[in-house]
Amino acid sequence: MSAETAVSHGRDEHYIRVLRRNFRSWRGQRPFWAGLFTLLGGIPIAYFPYASLKLGHMTLSMATTAGAGSLIIGVLLVTLGLTMWFQAVARVFAGIAAILLALVSIPIANLGGFVIGFLLSLIGGALALSWIPEKKTYEPAAVTAGKAKQPDPASEVDTQAVPEQWDGHGTDTYETYTEGNGGRNSAG
Repeated sequence: MSAETAVSHGRDEHYIRVLRRNFRSWRGQRPFWAGLFTLLGGIPIAYFPYASLKLGHMTLSMATTAGAGSLIIGVLLVTLGLTMWFQAVARVFAGIAAILLALVSIPIANLGGFVIGFLLSLIGGALALSWIPEKKTYEPAAVTAGKAKQPDPASEVDTQAVPEQWDGHGTDTYETYTEGNGGRNSAG
């Protein structure tokens, strides 16, 4: 094999390069960073109420009566982060729910996981709401590498003519009594 020999994608590549390319493709089809921030925001919210810190022989604990509420909010935020990754069509619901849970975590979950979980979840929810899926664009037939590329009939732009507009003359659409227009009342 010489230096000028072309490398075919997938066959002659190293498996790590293939994995990176596949991950990059998967990541680009969903709100990846929104899911990551939301998932990471749920962890401190759920963790801090149950954590204990040892200082010598003394144990400091943040256990509060709202521990169950903190755990529920944290688990829901982790679930919403995973939902953003694996069900990208539910990104608007997941984003709104993440923002609401982040706001609710301030009074319930030790100031939203000491503000760390609150900020991460809030950023994740905002990113989920602002993410827009990539639009499939129509590519005209092009010649690439000496071979004609055929356009996909499923992705062609609808080029049918606009039907003739109806002006409504000669009908009773402007009458305001109930017997006109088939019994429907028209506000005309």
